[in-house]
Amino acid sequence: MRLTICLTAALALCACSKQAEAPPAANNDVAEANTAATAPAAAPMVTANGSTPGKFEVTFKNGKKGQSVLAADGTYTDLDANGKETAKGTWNVTGGKTCFDPAGNEGPNCFAETAPGPDGTFTATPEKGDPVTVKKVS
Repeated sequence: MRLTICLTAALALCACSKQAEAPPAANNDVAEANTAATAPAAAPMVTANGSTPGKFEVTFKNGKKGQSVLAADGTYTDLDANGKETAKGTWNVTGGKTCFDPAGNEGPNCFAETAPGPDGTFTATPEKGDPVTVKKVS
């Protein structure tokens, strides 16, 4: 009889300490959770030649310099040599070229890019106009 009382007490303790189970999720909740867990992360944005977003020094044919700041969210800002904003908009890679679409109605301007050299410098050639020399600075 003592054994029965001890077993009953032990079972009662186990039952009291058992954690509450979560109610079963709806089928579509489970599917959404599984999709979120298995969906691959979006690939980080890179330019056509594989450069990651950052600040780039741009040297024009006439020797003038400026900067382009490419953000990972697909936006960019162009600055003149004095740091004054000259353009801003969005950027992406289309047809193997890095394209900049300034705010307004100008339309995109796309550049074919060479591979970066050992110092990070490359040439970007627009569809119209002269090539520019570009170097990632940060």
